[in-house]
Amino acid sequence: MNKVELLAPAGDMSKLKTALHFGADAVYVGGSKFSLRANAKNFDGESLKEAVEYTHSRGKKIYVAANIFADNKDFDGLEEYFVKLNEIGVDAAIISDPGVLALCKRVAPDLEIHLSTQANTTNKYAAKFWTEQGVKRVVLARETRLDDIKGIRDYLPNNAEIEAFVHGAMCIAYSGRCLLSNALSGRSSNKGDCVQACRWEYSIVESKRGGNPLTIGQEERGTYLLNSKDLNMLAHIGELAESGVYSFKIEGRMKTPYYVASVVNAYRKAIDLYYEYGRDFAIPQYLADELYKNSHRDYTTGFYYGSADNVCLETSQPKCDYEFIAQVIGYREDMGMLEVEMRNRFRKGDKLEILSPSEYWNDVLTVDKMFDADMNEIDDAKVVQQKIFIPTDKKLQELDILRKKV
Repeated sequence: MNKVELLAPAGDMSKLKTALHFGADAVYVGGSKFSLRANAKNFDGESLKEAVEYTHSRGKKIYVAANIFADNKDFDGLEEYFVKLNEIGVDAAIISDPGVLALCKRVAPDLEIHLSTQANTTNKYAAKFWTEQGVKRVVLARETRLDDIKGIRDYLPNNAEIEAFVHGAMCIAYSGRCLLSNALSGRSSNKGDCVQACRWEYSIVESKRGGNPLTIGQEERGTYLLNSKDLNMLAHIGELAESGVYSFKIEGRMKTPYYVASVVNAYRKAIDLYYEYGRDFAIPQYLADELYKNSHRDYTTGFYYGSADNVCLETSQPKCDYEFIAQVIGYREDMGMLEVEMRNRFRKGDKLEILSPSEYWNDVLTVDKMFDADMNEIDDAKVVQQKIFIPTDKKLQELDILRKKV
C-alpha cells in the first residue's frame, strides 16, 4: 500500500520550514502573483528558488499555486512565470483556469499540473476530462461526498492522483466561487484578495418604515448566517485513504507558524498510527485534543457525510486556549540549556508545554531559571523576540515550540 501524502500550507519561509519539521511530505506555496492568497507574504523569484532548494534538500515536494480565475490582462508575465517554475524545479503548478492550464502545457510541458479545488470537480466524468487535458492530480471540490470519491478514483487512470482537504477553514460559497468580497469591498476573492465578508455579522433592514436595521439573531450578539465551521477529518483519515485520496491537504497559508506546527503534527501522527494499526484504530484522545490547542472555530466534517451542521451562527471569531510562548533555536550541550526566542510573555515558575515531532511532545518544561543573552538571570521574559536560555535536560530541536494554556 502506497502511503498517502500529507500536504501543508506555507505562506512564507518560516511556515514552510515549520511544516516540514513537523512531518509534512509536501508543501504548497504562492508566488508574488497569480495565487489565491494575495495577502500572504508569498514568495518572489529568489525566495521561491530558496524554498524549492530547502524543500528538496529534505526529500520533500513543493507545489506552487497559480489558481486565479484569470482575465485577459492576467496573462501578462504568466508565460515567463511557468518557464521559471519549471527551471527552478517546482514539483507541480496548481491551476484552476483552462486558459492558464493550456498556456502552462505549451511553455512548460514538463511541469506537473494539479487541478485546483476552485475548478469545483465533483464527479468522475469531470475528473477524467481534466486528466485527459494533462492534469496529473485533481484536487476535489470540498462539496464532494466521501461515498463518491471511490467511484471517482476507480474511473481515473492508474497514474492519476486525488487530493482532498482534511482540515481548516471552509468557504461558504460553492468551491470558493464567491462575489461577496467583490460586491462589498471591491476586492476580488477570485484573484486572492478576499475580505472574508462571510465572517461578518449581518442585519436585515426594514425599508418601508424608516429603514431600521434588525440584527438577525437572538439577544445582542447577532448571527453569522454565512459563517462556516472549520473542517476536521482527523478521525476519518482511514476512510479517506481507502476511498482513494492520495494527498491530504491542510488549509492555511494565512495562518501562523504555530497553527501549522500543531495541525501538521496531529495529522502526521494520526497517519502514522493508521499505517501501524489499520483503518479501525481509534484516534487517541490526546491526539484529538491537539486540534483544540490552536486557533479554530467549531469543527465539522464538511460535506463528506452530507451538508448538515456546517454553519456557526453564534460567532465568526476563532478561539484558542493556548499561547505560542517561544520558538526553540536549539539545545546548547555545552551549557545544558535550551536557547529559545520569545514570542509571548512568560515568567520564572511558568510551566510550558512542548510542541515537537519528537518524544518530548506534550511534556512540560518548568522554567525554574532563565537567562538573557548576556547570561544575566531574569524572572520575566517580556521583550518580543528576546533570546532566552533555560536550563533543562530536554534536548529539543530547532523549530520546536513552547506554549502555555491561557
